[in-house]
Amino acid sequence: MSELVERVDERDEMLAVVDRGEAIRHRWLHRIATIVCRDPGGRIFVHRRPDDVSLFPGQLNWMVGGAVGVAESYEEAAARELAEELGVHARPRFVLKFLCEGAISPYWLGLHETVVTEPVRPDPGEVAWHDWLAEPELMDLVRHQTFVPDAREAFDRYRGQLRRTEDL
Repeated sequence: MSELVERVDERDEMLAVVDRGEAIRHRWLHRIATIVCRDPGGRIFVHRRPDDVSLFPGQLNWMVGGAVGVAESYEEAAARELAEELGVHARPRFVLKFLCEGAISPYWLGLHETVVTEPVRPDPGEVAWHDWLAEPELMDLVRHQTFVPDAREAFDRYRGQLRRTEDL
């Protein structure tokens, strides 16, 4: 089954509705919504992708998420992806958006965060293993383990955004 997304331009304005696979093949810009999940103690949800998935098999990530659907906002997509991948129902808070070159295709990445107070029920088709890590542990892991490449850039931007917010 194909997944339809909005092809967008350098200003994140819609150009057309296309199949996501086609957008990736042609390197057309589209939108991705991600969520950083923290527990009440501030630890961050980290997971390993299953070995049998087509994108980044067996690699680690600190975000969950996926493509923004047609006529869907980043925030709506983030809430939907959070429910689909972790069984968590929440309204993630928007943090930042940036144009990501992407390891397989460029896209606009909308990064959100939420505090998870309920048990997570990861979809085994998306999450093979998970844990909650303190930020220093995650910082080490991002640099020294098999990590989804785009997640490294997102981590650096997220940390930069947090530092700017703390300076205000």
